[in-house]
Amino acid sequence: MLNQVVMVGRLLKKPEIKELENGKKVGTIKVIVPRCYKNEVGEYEKDFIDCMLWGGIAENTAEYRNKGDAIAVKGRIETIIIDKVKHTNVIAEKVIFLSNKVKDE
Repeated sequence: MLNQVVMVGRLLKKPEIKELENGKKVGTIKVIVPRCYKNEVGEYEKDFIDCMLWGGIAENTAEYRNKGDAIAVKGRIETIIIDKVKHTNVIAEKVIFLSNKVKDE
């Protein structure tokens, strides 16, 4: 069996990180990934994908990345049920910093 995902996109907002009671650090990001085809009005639709980052990956991403920065994420898909609602996340195993957001001139 194989559970692996690779995506390239931009951060919707600044990564958030928190420390759990057991001392582990966890971060959350939402990656905007454009689809590779245009819709009926000629625009690229986007997917907004929730990702969880642990430990050093979470700390580095929160410290060095901001809203709009391009990143690549390699990880696995995890589905959990909270209050009878199914949630699907990508658990990041590797995050590559690609570029900073282009500043408005």
